[in-house]
Amino acid sequence: MQGNRWIPHPLMTVALIVLWLLLNNTYSFGHILLGTLLGIMIPWFTNRFWPERPRICKRRLFLRFFFMTFVYDVVMSNINVVRLILKPDISTLQPKFIEVPLDIDDPMVISILANVISMTPGTVSSEISADHKTLIVHGLNVPDEQAAIAQIKSRYEATLKEIFTC
Repeated sequence: MQGNRWIPHPLMTVALIVLWLLLNNTYSFGHILLGTLLGIMIPWFTNRFWPERPRICKRRLFLRFFFMTFVYDVVMSNINVVRLILKPDISTLQPKFIEVPLDIDDPMVISILANVISMTPGTVSSEISADHKTLIVHGLNVPDEQAAIAQIKSRYEATLKEIFTC
């Protein structure tokens, strides 16, 4: 959703209003008004610090990626991490840093990829190379490094590249 010059980030405005109301645990007129003022003013004053937003070219694919891939992977990864931690012998874990070569070059899309990886339990994006061509990821249990790289590239990177390439 694109904003205008008075409300440059409409989704952020809505999120700030909701967050304000939830933090204050009240829905009184004064708090709704104050939350709305903050929701409009914070994005307005910080707009010049925001980088250019990537354009979502395939919204349906984005929604499918978010709900069918990302949310599913978060739930399944939670279950897998619990299984790994509750195993009687955790010495079989194979934690490892892997280098994932990147085919995307947009810094914002790389950031989205790194965040998706970090929000999935059992993996953390730890560093990006200086040339932005390699993402270093730590996995809690990586028995096959090439399979892990292939999974990240096919499930996340390729889909994000398609979503943000017009």
